[in-house]
Amino acid sequence: MDIFSVLTLCGGLAFFLYGMNTMSSSLEKMAGGRLERTLKKMTSNPLKSLALGAGITIAIQSSSAMTVMLVGLVNSGVMELGQTIGVIMGSNIGTTLTAWILSLTGLQSENVWLNLLKPENFSPAIALIGVILIMASKKQRRRDIGHILAGFAILMYGMELMKNAVSPLAEMPGFSDLLTAFNNPLLGVLVGAVFTGIIQSSAASVGILQALALTGSISYGMAIPVIMGQNIGTCVTALLSSIGVSRNARRVAVVHISFNIIGTVICLSVFYTGNALFHYSFIDSPIGAVGIAFCHTIFNVITTILLLPFARQLEKLACVLVRSESHAENFAFLDPRLLRTPSVAISECVGMTNAMAEVAHKNLLLAIEQLHGYDSARETEILANEDKLDIYEDKLGNYLVEISQHGISAADSREVSRLLHSIGDFERIGDHAVNLQESALELRDKELRFSDAAQGEVQVLIAALTETMDLAFSSFIADDVRTACLVEPLEETVDQLIEEIRLRHIERLKRKMHDPAGLHPQRPSDQL
Repeated sequence: MDIFSVLTLCGGLAFFLYGMNTMSSSLEKMAGGRLERTLKKMTSNPLKSLALGAGITIAIQSSSAMTVMLVGLVNSGVMELGQTIGVIMGSNIGTTLTAWILSLTGLQSENVWLNLLKPENFSPAIALIGVILIMASKKQRRRDIGHILAGFAILMYGMELMKNAVSPLAEMPGFSDLLTAFNNPLLGVLVGAVFTGIIQSSAASVGILQALALTGSISYGMAIPVIMGQNIGTCVTALLSSIGVSRNARRVAVVHISFNIIGTVICLSVFYTGNALFHYSFIDSPIGAVGIAFCHTIFNVITTILLLPFARQLEKLACVLVRSESHAENFAFLDPRLLRTPSVAISECVGMTNAMAEVAHKNLLLAIEQLHGYDSARETEILANEDKLDIYEDKLGNYLVEISQHGISAADSREVSRLLHSIGDFERIGDHAVNLQESALELRDKELRFSDAAQGEVQVLIAALTETMDLAFSSFIADDVRTACLVEPLEETVDQLIEEIRLRHIERLKRKMHDPAGLHPQRPSDQL
């Protein structure tokens, strides 16, 4: 193996990682907000969480992205630590699919149809279809599919490069001597963990191990500890993402690494104890790409079966390792880590915008109540809510702008635009509430009030406005187009009502020119 083989190996790894990233990001984009909505629908049922974790990881082809997403959701207060444990376990199982796909590279057969299953044979066709979709399609969804296919083909090409680069190792006498060091299981676990931690992709490290296995120099005894170490190494991404987050979010990363370390200790102890007693005949046999995929899956399934009943104990362990402080923690308004999965970040922005809508709606109703009977405590609440709305607009606006700078689908882009317009509208509604509050304060300070006739007309207007506002806010929060269609006719009615009330008020003013504002001290003789 010369310098060119080393360069080919590095290039193959680069293609592999790039293809994995392209495929994963495009899958996330196509999934849209469904990922986040699915996670929110989880119950305390650990089996359902497990299935969801496996399914979402298979969908986005990245357990690291799944874990980082969980850290961000916990840090934003959307999920509790206990909800993430089953998802993390399921994610470990879901990520094994990549190893099974890569194992097809070692397929050997004279049958034409079986040969078509080899990635090196069907990847060029997939790449061609993907490029055609990217270049020729006008629909964003089809272009996303094209990116997925192109990313998969690049990934498989990288795997092929790595396989060809390491194939000369089988004939090197020094390589066999080097591999004898891997007979030490602890060293194998350490190498697997460190290498996976460096490249931050268990799929890539498993792929390299499968490429080495095709040389026939890797035995089951060498591969199994490395596979276990790879599961520990993949936790590095979650650990890095937990820097600077709330303690509860850091516990997500601790649960992930505790799960893999405990599973490795148990499985390694049982496996080598069994080998000492029964002397497994296969332990020195060469392992193939399929064998590595099988061992990878078995390890994650067994670890999950063993530790799933102890999910609460894992949560307590994380709480012990990451202790809470006596004072309350301030968690992020919207966690920047969610930007790695823009569709999830947008879905969180929708939830935050709905919360802003509720604050704006409540504030306007409070301000209207001030017109009936002024209350200082209500004034304090109105002003506090106005500060909240300003914070919502500032942080949501900046966050949405950041999201738009990432590669998002056309549907997500439209959603970002809708949210940006909406938060501006809600902030203005808050300003109107403050204006009403100031008017109510002036009425109280100057001891002024409307006449009975004007008061009755104002009550009619408030009732119409309240009904219109209730429909508008409820349709926005529920994303109900049918209800939203009822708002505009009501708004036109309100406009007509306002014009009619204005004309009547002007007529009263003409009869009472001494009171041009329609407001006066509370004297019975001056009623309009």
